[in-house]
Amino acid sequence: MPGLYFEEFEVGHRFDHAWTRTVTEMDNVLFSTLTMNVQPLHIDRHFSAQTEFGRPLVNSLFTLGLVIGMSVNDTTFRTTVANLGMSDIRFPAPVFHGDTVHVQTTVLSKRESRSRPMAGIIEFEHVGLNQDGAVVCRCRRAALMHKRPGAGAA
Repeated sequence: MPGLYFEEFEVGHRFDHAWTRTVTEMDNVLFSTLTMNVQPLHIDRHFSAQTEFGRPLVNSLFTLGLVIGMSVNDTTFRTTVANLGMSDIRFPAPVFHGDTVHVQTTVLSKRESRSRPMAGIIEFEHVGLNQDGAVVCRCRRAALMHKRPGAGAA
């Protein structure tokens, strides 16, 4: 099923995405090493056991990517032109191996593109929560979205 076109988004609409994902140790180690983030908090169980967390933390950039990715099916699948940016990114609580993440997305704003008549800009807020309902990630994302084919043509 495709995502929504620009015209189909309504400011204030909240999506409670059905997808959930349990984060594994392999996810964390693979992502951290692929991105050359050798921070021992992510990849060294013995080192992280000596920290205040007592265990490895999941790489926050993996968490951010997961949260945004889990929103795609309901919002931007095959209907986005490009991401324009992300801001106000926060990680209020850590993610650990074995945590299960789910996501809520709210449409914050929408406007016509001034330079592309066949597209508009949607600003989303994505919130990732763990299995206990704790917020583990929050961010704003601006996306350039296609209009319905045939829309916007003069």
